[in-house]
Amino acid sequence: MPAQSSMHFYFNWAKERIDEMDAVLASLEAKAGEVQAESRSKADLLIADLHKKRDEFQEVAKKQADAGEAAWLRTKSQLEGTWNGFEIEVKKYVETFGKQVQQTTFQNAAAAQLKAWRDAAEKIHNAAAALAVDRRSDIDATLTRMKADASKAEANLQELKRAGTESWVALNGALAESRVGFRSGQSDGLGCAQARRHALTGGSDPVEPV
Repeated sequence: MPAQSSMHFYFNWAKERIDEMDAVLASLEAKAGEVQAESRSKADLLIADLHKKRDEFQEVAKKQADAGEAAWLRTKSQLEGTWNGFEIEVKKYVETFGKQVQQTTFQNAAAAQLKAWRDAAEKIHNAAAALAVDRRSDIDATLTRMKADASKAEANLQELKRAGTESWVALNGALAESRVGFRSGQSDGLGCAQARRHALTGGSDPVEPV
């Protein structure tokens, strides 16, 4: 993947995690009022800790906005540690405060993921539109696969949501699997669009960030 595409890949990886954190926090806060009074202080502390991890993640990512690929690679390990810590705290919250919180949290996180799929496909499509028709076939094929993968992921997530009987470990595993598929499809589409644009412009006209 060209260097600029790699930068967009890392930046969007971070943005998607932030969006998912926001979706999870919104669901937990919406249900916080239903927590029994004697447990409310514990719930508030866990949510405050999640906010702290989310803000830490965003702050570190922002500092890398203009950094090179090597800096992003070093920072990504730190961001992944913060993300993993966030997931551990969410698991603790869900297991402490019940099934209804679990379902709402899963639904919001899944919705954030599916929005990321759609937004990425649209932006890659827009980037490809600037290329000559005979140069778009690879990108169109990648977009077709990406949309098919998105539909499959949505069906799987919706099925789990309807079932409502899975553990948080299983639900979170499904979200993780969906993320892997999404990143693979986006990487292919972005790299292809960037390579085609470079071939056309001699590398002087970068593809729009995804």
